[in-house]
Amino acid sequence: MTPRYARRTTLAVATAVAAGALLSTGLTTSASAQVPADATTLAAAPTDLTAAARTSLIQQAQTDAAETAQSIGLGAKEKLVVKDVVKDADGTVHTRYERTYAGLPVLGGDLIVHSKAGKTEGVTKAVKAAIKVSSLTPKVTPAKAEKQAVGLAKDAGSAASAADQAPRKVIWAGDGTPVLAYETVVGGLQDDGTPNQLHVITDAATGKKLFEYQGIENATGTGKTLYSGSVSLTTTLSGSTYQLYDTSRGGHKTYNLAHKTSGTGSLFTDADNVWGTGAASSSSTDQTAAADAAYGAQETWDFYKATFGRSGIKNNGVGAYSRVHYGNSYVNAFWDDSCFCMTYGDGSGNNHPLTSLDVAGHEMSHGVTSNTAGLNYSGESGGLNEATSDIFGTGVEFYANNASDKGDYLIGEKININGDGTPLRYMDKPSKDGGSADYWSSSVGNKDVHYSSGVANHFFYLLSEGSGAKTINGVSYNSPTYNGAAVTGIGRDKALQIWYKALTTYMTSTTNYKGARTATLSAASALYGSTSAEYKAVAAAWTAVNVS
Repeated sequence: MTPRYARRTTLAVATAVAAGALLSTGLTTSASAQVPADATTLAAAPTDLTAAARTSLIQQAQTDAAETAQSIGLGAKEKLVVKDVVKDADGTVHTRYERTYAGLPVLGGDLIVHSKAGKTEGVTKAVKAAIKVSSLTPKVTPAKAEKQAVGLAKDAGSAASAADQAPRKVIWAGDGTPVLAYETVVGGLQDDGTPNQLHVITDAATGKKLFEYQGIENATGTGKTLYSGSVSLTTTLSGSTYQLYDTSRGGHKTYNLAHKTSGTGSLFTDADNVWGTGAASSSSTDQTAAADAAYGAQETWDFYKATFGRSGIKNNGVGAYSRVHYGNSYVNAFWDDSCFCMTYGDGSGNNHPLTSLDVAGHEMSHGVTSNTAGLNYSGESGGLNEATSDIFGTGVEFYANNASDKGDYLIGEKININGDGTPLRYMDKPSKDGGSADYWSSSVGNKDVHYSSGVANHFFYLLSEGSGAKTINGVSYNSPTYNGAAVTGIGRDKALQIWYKALTTYMTSTTNYKGARTATLSAASALYGSTSAEYKAVAAAWTAVNVS
């Protein structure tokens, strides 16, 4: 099995219903979206909220949750739980909610309420159906549900013999028709040694499997400071010893697992504040992998802060932490929401640490997705999840502007995981990797999410750079289109802003490619105007990958 980028996440919980004729799935209309491009570029951009201001907005939204639920037409048994708040410069507030029904979490139906000056202007929702089930009494016992889930996990390659925790009753709305269900989380290890967190959703009346997704999203990469060269790291002096502890970026720390697979490990320390050697080493105390991990976390934090005004993965000013030297010859890396941490294996022979810059940016971006849209890691939404990490990982690489690892539209180009010097993925023509999709088709959701991501990766490249032959930072590209039409790019900076706004204010856990087109058009309209060149470019780029 080819190792791939990974994360552990928690399935988003919530659902929406329409509030009058104004509401439509995926796209929210409002008068403010029609402002000319030069005015909306600043007005619709997210503001850089202080931690106190963000907390205050969340608390107020939660205080008003019952009133909000009533105003948008939710039933008496439904309650809203605030997940996140984004505020634009023009005062528009985008509040992301999870939902419960009769006290049970509703999976696969999250919603975002868009408001200004206290007035609701629209709602973006994951599902149209009203949340209602005929009975809250399951016919399948929790013990039987757990047994079924563990059996399914074994079929999926898990070595676990029991669930990590007892099955919990939920309302499953991800398929459009709400049903009473169980969610069981099965742990253990996957067949390549990656930690397992398989979420299995089963019908509480029949035991039928309704959905499953892997909380750990496999990652692939190998990175050394040989690739990033000599970089500056922010460290902390404690007494006469330096620590790989960055207090300027939310308190990020880098730990050594010394080939273990659990725990936090020991914080890296040093006497002279010089970390690593610039070369790979099989030693479990080697600092080179730690230096790359710290650099990747640093650049990812700075990219999100400088580009979007986002303060950390959760946008709350709190840093994650990184662990290196995971396992024995572990050719993988993963983001884990449960520890809010980034973990890197040492690769083949324990001398190829998976700590390259685009791997770091990719993995930690899974954390951003988990804490915003929560795109389900399965089907088309899973492909969009992976593509989001490729898109922002690419953004991190360009932002870092590192002479030893120049920005490009190749994923994992430094790690040589294929053994022949080729990248893991190509954004200009994804099919060059032998498995990824260049264009959307009705079967694209059946592909592995790392291959179905090709459609969105191709869209992002075309939106940024346009079609046809081009050379950027010494790399040659030649991007085709489904309909043979030429596409003119709007530049990577604007493309990133559109994707980020779509992710944080218009995408939901079940967004598919059609929904992604709607979400990015909504974002482009809000940022630049519905008659702008940017809006038209978004439409053209999606058409060029057969999403229309």
